[in-house]
Amino acid sequence: MGIESPLLVILGPTASGKTHLATRVAHEIGGEIISADSRQVYRQMDIGTGKDLDEYVINGTTIPYHLINIRDAGDKYNVNDFQHDFADSHRQILGNGRIPVVCGGTGFYIYALLKGHANDTVPVNETLRAELEALSSEELLARFYNSESRYHALADVSTRKRLIRALEIAAFLHDHPEAEIDFGTESVPYPAMLFGLNPPVETRRERISNRLAARLKQGLIKEVENLLQQGITPESLIYYGLEYKYVTLYLTGRLSYEEMHAKLETEIHRFAKRQMTFFRKMEKDGLKINWIPDEWPEREKIRVIIHLYREFKSSNAGNM
Repeated sequence: MGIESPLLVILGPTASGKTHLATRVAHEIGGEIISADSRQVYRQMDIGTGKDLDEYVINGTTIPYHLINIRDAGDKYNVNDFQHDFADSHRQILGNGRIPVVCGGTGFYIYALLKGHANDTVPVNETLRAELEALSSEELLARFYNSESRYHALADVSTRKRLIRALEIAAFLHDHPEAEIDFGTESVPYPAMLFGLNPPVETRRERISNRLAARLKQGLIKEVENLLQQGITPESLIYYGLEYKYVTLYLTGRLSYEEMHAKLETEIHRFAKRQMTFFRKMEKDGLKINWIPDEWPEREKIRVIIHLYREFKSSNAGNM
């Protein structure tokens, strides 16, 4: 890789202001955004995934973006797909002579870029999955962390689906201690500098609640309704979790509007907490995250990020 290649990563939990800040930084340094969000890849899933594409237009200029709207709603997309698509986008950005700015909240995707992963070497255990599906998310978390596993530090448990997969991997490693699976703890395929946004909990909670109310007014329910009318099954939408899960349960008569709103709001708060837990695990695994104080003015955030990134690029030029 050439000296122009280090990634500038801006991460944080939902409602932390990642997209707004990342687009402004990209605008000033000649960057292009690569989304690291597991749901923004889907077309027609705009409001619920918070694409906020209006943020990409600054003073009449549109910041180029990648890995948004690349799959049809109803498809399945995983970290292997992401790594492949990321590599293509990364080459394209460098070919344009621009800087790749990674923005997202899917910690496992970012981790995979910087550390690698080997999840697909662990086979699916349908019997175990059936057993785990009967447990609540709280019971699943307790089961996972009450066990001893070398996979604890690597696991992404930010959604129920990933938590079940983490338990499946942990069980396989327990039953097959001889298995030599490289989870990429020593592999760093992309040099990168990471910046994190982490508003105070009460600030984050207020933003999440306000944003959910705004999205419901913007047409979140209609968006999910349109997907169902196009033939996408309720099960497929429930698979995507959060907004798509609970609005689908409401539209199919399994929840009242009040229940949907209350449960969804609670789950988004929990999701943000799990995101932060995973980012902290990334730090424990040796990935330094430069946390940007929420109270700083926007101009100061942009200035510090660009300054530190340029220092990083210069100091690491001989290693890339």
